[in-house]
Amino acid sequence: MTVADKVLGTLAEVTEVDELRTNLNIRLYDSHMLDSMKTVELMLALSDRFGLDISPAEFDREQWATPLNIIQYIEQRMTQ
Repeated sequence: MTVADKVLGTLAEVTEVDELRTNLNIRLYDSHMLDSMKTVELMLALSDRFGLDISPAEFDREQWATPLNIIQYIEQRMTQ
């Protein structure tokens, strides 16, 4: 399973929306799939799944605006 598959699976679980698996550029906040509570839930789930320390203090809404952005963020964090 790729990083993208794991991120999309986690994102689909948190948002309860499967559409984001096929539309990687969907605007998660504009579409109301993510809000502040679900964002924290997503951060915790991604932290657990990838063994990363993702802090709400480093959150940038634009960086987390689409599934593709989140995938790229996680891939970048894994190489650090």
